[in-house]
Amino acid sequence: MFYNIYNMFNLLKDNLIKSEIQIEDKKINTLVDFFHFLVEFNAHTNLTRITSEEDAVKKHFTDSLFGARFIPKNSKVCDIGSGGGFPSIPLSVYCEDSSFTLVDSTGKKVDFLNSAIEKLGINNARAIQGRAEEMGQDAKFRERFDVVTARAVASLPTLLEYCLPFVKVGGLFLAYKTSGEELEESKNALKVLGGKIKDCFSYSLGDKGESRTIFVIEKIASTPPKYPRGQGKPRSKPL
Repeated sequence: MFYNIYNMFNLLKDNLIKSEIQIEDKKINTLVDFFHFLVEFNAHTNLTRITSEEDAVKKHFTDSLFGARFIPKNSKVCDIGSGGGFPSIPLSVYCEDSSFTLVDSTGKKVDFLNSAIEKLGINNARAIQGRAEEMGQDAKFRERFDVVTARAVASLPTLLEYCLPFVKVGGLFLAYKTSGEELEESKNALKVLGGKIKDCFSYSLGDKGESRTIFVIEKIASTPPKYPRGQGKPRSKPL
């Protein structure tokens, strides 16, 4: 499939302006290059179902960059379940003063991410293969990050158990969700894992008004050592 680099650049720039996200042209160029690399790789390794320029601009890039406002300068950031690189690659390009660790359990996806990072010259990011329930118990990663992000398809209680163990006390977890309707069922997980809702940031993507929410969760206490649980329990038996 052929993509027009100038069309993609203009679509992305216009959409970010409408969304009041300020970004330099050179960073937009890097994001456009990433999109082309993603589509090329996606032809033989499934990374995303969203491959049209317009959809990618709204549902991948703009959506990812809405979270940048919650990342303080010089943060140490971890993205859990990075997949095709969203929100982590756009955020790492935008927040060039911060460092990013991208985590995914699938080797081919990690290979893609590291190839993209090298090809695009992104000096503040690295991708590593691992499972969140195992890495969250590892002292090298547990409560080591200022900000943790996740844009995974899982319930909020499940995401909280996978991600909060990585967050320093006083740090933030940014959970990208399609709606803001999961707070009630997350109260117990928040209490048990040491989290507190700081903000529910809702926004729309494009003219159709597709709604999204970023749950901004502050880590107010250390997560008990037994979490995250193994054997898929965060999904099968959420807190």
